[in-house]
Amino acid sequence: QVQLVESGGGLVQAGGSLRLSCAASGRTFSRFTTGWFRQSPGKEREFVAAISWSGVSTTYADSVKGRFTISRDNAKITVYLQMDSLKPQDTAVYYCAAVNRAFSSYLSSSPDEYAYWGQGTQVTVSS
Repeated sequence: QVQLVESGGGLVQAGGSLRLSCAASGRTFSRFTTGWFRQSPGKEREFVAAISWSGVSTTYADSVKGRFTISRDNAKITVYLQMDSLKPQDTAVYYCAAVNRAFSSYLSSSPDEYAYWGQGTQVTVSS
């Protein structure tokens, strides 16, 4: 069982930066592929980025490519999402999600393929 807790959300002006953290419980988290998703009111949950268990492989949604960076520190069992050049359309609740996929470089953008979810953290970007 893995529990995920997001933090780092808040209010920022357009063009600013935020760093989200996803802290996990459980030593096996280092074997988990981890993703970030976001959801705005009235919209479906949207893929943002994912990182493999090793941290070697990453993938991003086109809407955030070049602005967001996903990384992980397995010693701290934490995954990060560095968000730069933020835009008002980035406003959403951001969720961390994980699935046990050790020794695999496969990265999914579908929320249905993730088994564990955090409670979310609000990011608001003002214009």
